[in-house]
Amino acid sequence: MSKTVKIGKSEVTTSPLGLGTNAVGGYNLFPNLNDDDGLNLVKTGIENGITLLDTAYVYGLGHSEELVGQAIKDFDRDKLVIATKGAHDFSTGEQVIRNDPKFITEQVENSLKRLGTDYIDIYYLHFPDHDTPKAEAVGTLQKLREQGKIRAIGVSNFSLDQIKEANADGFVDVVEDEFSLLHQDHGADMMPYLKAHNISFVPYFPLASGLLTGKYKRDTTFPDDDIRSQIADFKEPRYGKILTAVDAIRPIANAHHATVAQTVLAWYIKNPLISVVIPGAKKPEQVAANAKALDIALSDAEYQTIDAAFDDFKHITSGKSLADPE
Repeated sequence: MSKTVKIGKSEVTTSPLGLGTNAVGGYNLFPNLNDDDGLNLVKTGIENGITLLDTAYVYGLGHSEELVGQAIKDFDRDKLVIATKGAHDFSTGEQVIRNDPKFITEQVENSLKRLGTDYIDIYYLHFPDHDTPKAEAVGTLQKLREQGKIRAIGVSNFSLDQIKEANADGFVDVVEDEFSLLHQDHGADMMPYLKAHNISFVPYFPLASGLLTGKYKRDTTFPDDDIRSQIADFKEPRYGKILTAVDAIRPIANAHHATVAQTVLAWYIKNPLISVVIPGAKKPEQVAANAKALDIALSDAEYQTIDAAFDDFKHITSGKSLADPE
């Protein structure tokens, strides 16, 4: 395994490559998921050197947490880093985002039960609500940390101003937000603040709906009923520019006897602004393949070549990515 990273100001340390588990039990997000596949997916990740498992209540309304909890029973809990998130309340039948102390405290307690563990390594406020003062919500998590129920405090999908408010007392350890070679506008404004306050950054959608895996071709078309046909990344002229940039990665990948996806993940691992990258997967073999990125040591020149290939994507807002972990 390559380097170990420390999460913010906490005592949590982990491998720089984690596993996003929205396709583990996330029946409300993906069709035709199988629980046994989900369990095998998590176990495969751990067996291949991945120590951070990123889940959330809203992934299957607790089912992802339950499956992660089952999967980790066969391993040393102290060597794993479990991250989960809460903010979604469906008790009225409608989705409501809540950060109030009572709800967040209940969410943490329920997540502990579903995960079958005594503590959660990283707990994120999954989304900000409109009413709860951000510092008050984080203060609730700080009390839970003092009780030993969580070890690090995170916020997800918060704007820079919201992060500043949340971190008023210096309790925030980590921010999770969308960021990739194709979506560098997401999160870019917050990077200087995070660095100055020793807050880690964890990007999600790092492979950009599979566009950064090298699997797409220029003549690929998407029918009108395919959601990709509505996403800017899959429309010209942006689609062609993306494939041209991805082509620049191929010689570097070949030099390391690696895939494009593995090389992209290695770029994130080397990126000083990123603490942990958490690609998702639907199949155990995808997890095993992603884990090989831990063994790729890009040179400074290779890192810069990849970075330069995506210069055009550093100041462009292109809309939401797909929630596809591939």
